[in-house]
Amino acid sequence: MAVPECLRCGTCCFSASDAYVRVSGEDFARLGELAAALVSWSGNRAYVRMRDGRCAALRVEPSAGAFVCTVYERRPQICRDLERGSPECEGEIAVKGDRPLRVLRSA
Repeated sequence: MAVPECLRCGTCCFSASDAYVRVSGEDFARLGELAAALVSWSGNRAYVRMRDGRCAALRVEPSAGAFVCTVYERRPQICRDLERGSPECEGEIAVKGDRPLRVLRSA
């Protein structure tokens, strides 16, 4: 299976769970001034906010068919650890690869 370029995919940025992308203290500090707008709290645990079933930091560019992480250089460690083409990446695509396509079609 050929793994699509991340900017054409964005699948890993989609989830129905509000507690999908955990934010550590280091992640929060790395996000800096963006943390207040991007992070939500559940008790003492922090997560990246989800909007419409996708990460709040994900910008959808329908005309280009692209998905852009607006905090790529500051992204949480869990996002940094997911390697393109890894078994985890391929699992994300297998389970929810249609979600980004639905967003592009509806835009």
